[in-house]
Amino acid sequence: MKPNLKNIILTGILLLCPHIVDAQFLAASDTSESSVRRYKSIINSNKEIVEFIEYSLAQKGLPKHLRNLALIESHFNRNITSGAGAVGVWQFMTSHANQYGLTQQNRNDLYKSTKTAVISLSNLYKKYNNWITVVAAYNCGEGNIAKAMAAANSAQYHVFYKFLPEETINHVKKYLNACYATGELQSVLSNYNSSRMNTVFFVNGGSGKNLESLAETDINAGFNLNIIADELDMDVSKLLSWNPGISEELQNKGEGTLYLPKDIMPDFLLKKTKILSRSIREPHTPTVKQ
Repeated sequence: MKPNLKNIILTGILLLCPHIVDAQFLAASDTSESSVRRYKSIINSNKEIVEFIEYSLAQKGLPKHLRNLALIESHFNRNITSGAGAVGVWQFMTSHANQYGLTQQNRNDLYKSTKTAVISLSNLYKKYNNWITVVAAYNCGEGNIAKAMAAANSAQYHVFYKFLPEETINHVKKYLNACYATGELQSVLSNYNSSRMNTVFFVNGGSGKNLESLAETDINAGFNLNIIADELDMDVSKLLSWNPGISEELQNKGEGTLYLPKDIMPDFLLKKTKILSRSIREPHTPTVKQ
């Protein structure tokens, strides 16, 4: 099989720019031996169920680590019912189940509920393009995710998570801990890193009608916006039209989020070290505001 050139380029960029993800936030919060033993013990005690779930995921082309969603949802107990009324291994609420044609009575049916969960997870991934946001959406619903994204003006989980229910935030933490226990955390985080390179963000223009498709990355106050514009061969006024208020953000906070069209962002990331070196070396002239 020929290597995917896009994936090679993305991997290289991520290796050059490891800070592209807030590593302190997106990490396992409990790596204790007792936590690892507990998760592994539950998996080993339910081998037949785990094998069926992993087989069902593989059939749909989904990663095996999603078995950890059932692990934290129910400990693979098909007869469990939550206080909120969620039922079975995958903890389906009635409304969620009905959305995919799973009857209320069949929510504790391992075969039917797993087939439904696989379809649901696949659809969520097509929408969000990373498994961390998928896990969050599976827990609190797509409506809550949309509200959080709007409140944060970002589609990146590590930015909008603070606007989610506390239960959902803890649910994602449990998932990361479970993936650490099963040795799959790096795969989940790499997937999240890659999705940041391809996520589409909609930033409202001044008229409210001009929508640009943008990607985002973090920069600090060491970057000169004039030099960024020069290296990307664009007018600084264009750069500022995508980033209103960034000068003040960098000055006041020492860091900020830079928005660029998704086809230009890879160029910036490849030149990021050069741009920072120029910014430090050359006089820091004030950015021209429009």
